[in-house]
Amino acid sequence: MVNTRRTIVAGLIASIAMGIIEMIYEAVAGDGFWSPIAYIGATVLRGLQSLQPPVGFQFWGVVLGLMGHMMNSVILTWIFRSLIARRIGSRGSQLVTGAIYGLVVFFVMWYVVVPAVDAVMLNLNATVFALAHVAWGAVLLRCCPSPRRCPAPRLSEPPPYRSGLRRSDPAGGVFGSVVPLTFARSVRRYR
Repeated sequence: MVNTRRTIVAGLIASIAMGIIEMIYEAVAGDGFWSPIAYIGATVLRGLQSLQPPVGFQFWGVVLGLMGHMMNSVILTWIFRSLIARRIGSRGSQLVTGAIYGLVVFFVMWYVVVPAVDAVMLNLNATVFALAHVAWGAVLLRCCPSPRRCPAPRLSEPPPYRSGLRRSDPAGGVFGSVVPLTFARSVRRYR
């Protein structure tokens, strides 16, 4: 079973790491800090397909680009976690597997999806885009360890909220006939 919260958080963190690498490079190269995100937004806003570097801040392009980038990252994280992450044991193999998964995602995106759906993204530097995907995969696995490596914490005794309900009300009937044990224990302390 995939832990949904952990998967979402891992996908978001990995997407931020990848985005930072790509955006900083594009800013230093002179293509514009917002260009990678605006290019992703061009998938929906077809008028942005004609953007040429340097790309300035395009509000809706950035908003939709961030949404698309992070949503795709979470979906790809869920796929990875469902199919691959359960089989990984050591930290070294986690890093290598994540990097390979990032490269596979890069090749599928760069050579299949981007030319068909969002050709303006081909303005990005392919090498840096590939390295950003490798970093995405490595961060993804470090944030999203396999369930086998992160077992649920074991408690010596069950927590009070799981040990049942108490029928008698130690507070004298003020709160009805059913009171959680944690409340009953705290009332006993102050009598």
